[in-house]
Amino acid sequence: MNLIVRLPNWIGDVCMALPALSALEASGARLHLIGKRWAADLLAAHHWPVTSMPKSLMAGTAILRSLPTDSPLIHSPRRGLLLTNSLSSAAAFRLAGIAALGHRGDGRSLLLGRGLSRPTGLHEVEVFWRLAREATDWIGLPALPERPPASLGLRLSSAHEASALAALRQAGIKDSPDRLVVLGPLSVGTTDGQSKRWPGFAELARQLADRGIVTLTCPGPGEEDAAMAAAPSAILLPGLGLGAYAALCRLTGLTVANDSGPMHLAAAVDAPVIGIFGPSSPKRTRPWGSRSSWLGGDGAWPDLATVMARIERETSRD
Repeated sequence: MNLIVRLPNWIGDVCMALPALSALEASGARLHLIGKRWAADLLAAHHWPVTSMPKSLMAGTAILRSLPTDSPLIHSPRRGLLLTNSLSSAAAFRLAGIAALGHRGDGRSLLLGRGLSRPTGLHEVEVFWRLAREATDWIGLPALPERPPASLGLRLSSAHEASALAALRQAGIKDSPDRLVVLGPLSVGTTDGQSKRWPGFAELARQLADRGIVTLTCPGPGEEDAAMAAAPSAILLPGLGLGAYAALCRLTGLTVANDSGPMHLAAAVDAPVIGIFGPSSPKRTRPWGSRSSWLGGDGAWPDLATVMARIERETSRD
């Protein structure tokens, strides 16, 4: 059965939704994904159709109407799944004639085909998994297990890996990959009005350099100056697509990042990662995976010595 899925708007959220998406496909759903333009590169190796969602409500509605349907019968409405929480995404699906399952709130209840209360106290991976379990019940597919898997399961293509290696060569980096640490010193947005950017990345990069460890940062478009200011001694690798960024995290010895997209990219490919938390809660958005760890959170940043000790422990493992 065709299932039209509105992806989350943030990189980390798309990574955390991967177990739900993969399980839906394994249960027999033919996924048609709608989301940000960067999602097509990130998910390229999964071979799911990904359509970019325009900002205009009417243009988005027109795109949704063009997507595949299971039956021409008017009494067999197309089904959708909203992994977003906005009113506009629910409105676009309703206007396109798609009965969507999603969370209530923000005035969305009357626009949904099936509404659920958003749970509290769960990790975001578990929140998306709960929506997927409800979706399989709603559209008559085999039930999913109660718990999500231990890994996010992002697949990478050979092109992603080749781009990551080419970026290292272009930067003149010849070190053994396990002597490279990827830093994610930036983070978009705030939590309770406070920045999610740990202020210790500049000194962290300097101390790692003293130990013979090369640090890298991979700023997105327009983030080059901010990345240089946050970690001046790190080598910049700008212009990487998200799939290549994830491949770079898997190639190198460790990723250290704020509560941000890069942290979840590393976790998504089961690369070693340390998440640095301050105002946000690790309970909800910590990196998900067996090789993931985190420090700080719920209003308190870790100090530099604690972060260095954790890095030394991680990089000393076989």
